[in-house]
Amino acid sequence: MKRLIFALFVLALSACEETPRVIKMSGQAMGANYSIIAIDRSASVREKEVADAVNEALRQVNASLSNWDPESEISRFNAQQSVRPVSLSLELITVMQAAFNVHDQSDGQFDVTLGPLIELWGFGTAPRTLQPPSDEAIKNVLRETGQRQVLAFDQASGTLTKLRPKTQVHIASLAKGYGIDEIGRALEQLGLTDYLVEVGGDLVASGVNQNGAPWRIGIEQPDAAQRKVEQVIAVSGLGMATSGDYRNYFEADGQRYSHIMDARTGRPVTHATASVTVLAPTAMLADAWATALLALGSARGQVISEKFNIAALFIDRSSPVGGSFVTSSTKQFKNLTNKD
Repeated sequence: MKRLIFALFVLALSACEETPRVIKMSGQAMGANYSIIAIDRSASVREKEVADAVNEALRQVNASLSNWDPESEISRFNAQQSVRPVSLSLELITVMQAAFNVHDQSDGQFDVTLGPLIELWGFGTAPRTLQPPSDEAIKNVLRETGQRQVLAFDQASGTLTKLRPKTQVHIASLAKGYGIDEIGRALEQLGLTDYLVEVGGDLVASGVNQNGAPWRIGIEQPDAAQRKVEQVIAVSGLGMATSGDYRNYFEADGQRYSHIMDARTGRPVTHATASVTVLAPTAMLADAWATALLALGSARGQVISEKFNIAALFIDRSSPVGGSFVTSSTKQFKNLTNKD
């Protein structure tokens, strides 16, 4: 049975009888656990309508964006080895436009062609070797990556072109956020404008909760040894995503190797930034920018965030071996969260 990245299994769907009525769903979506809370203030939406709308939204996203489904649009693009332009669906046009915008604005550190590097370092689907690859192997794979070097996107014609026949495009760092946004849009089409949709820690929040207050979200401290909240913020009308390096890494000969790749060197990043949280107009953009800024690190990331008006919170390790952390945030993040 083939694996679908956007497979959705409704494990719980409940509604209480009071007004406002709270509709809850939970299960698995996009390869991660999900939860949905929607406030039905008119008490007019049937539970089945919500489940059907969410499933249909994810079915359509899966058909375009799933790297796990061999029949999806992006998988078919990866499988063909032609260098002719390929016409894209509206969903994939939206995602690729964001991918190229963030790539260009992030010094190229956001890159949807880094899949071969991730595989080489043992962070992909192949068994992990727990040893760094050779310099020659890294150099060879770098020749096959680089978003502007191996891909051409034409927004006007809605086409994507491989500049090298074996180019692979992996859009998980955008697809999850896009799927979250699509769930939100499906809820709004049912008249549900107060909701929180969360998948694997990334989310979109709209309106207010059942008590009439903004949704309150905890940002996790990037410590693999314990679960601890670093900061709690109020979120409404925004997407939010956190990217961290503290759960997916290996150590060899006393060196720590993160799954976050430096697109220029083909090696894991070495800076002290452990996680980045981004607030953005959509979950898709929050997802992409959290990935990009973690690759950049807080020093360069702060400069780029201020330049492009990105609301970001950086959490850095205070020392390579210490357990304490230092936080910093952009003016935009402080303004959105009412922090001085």
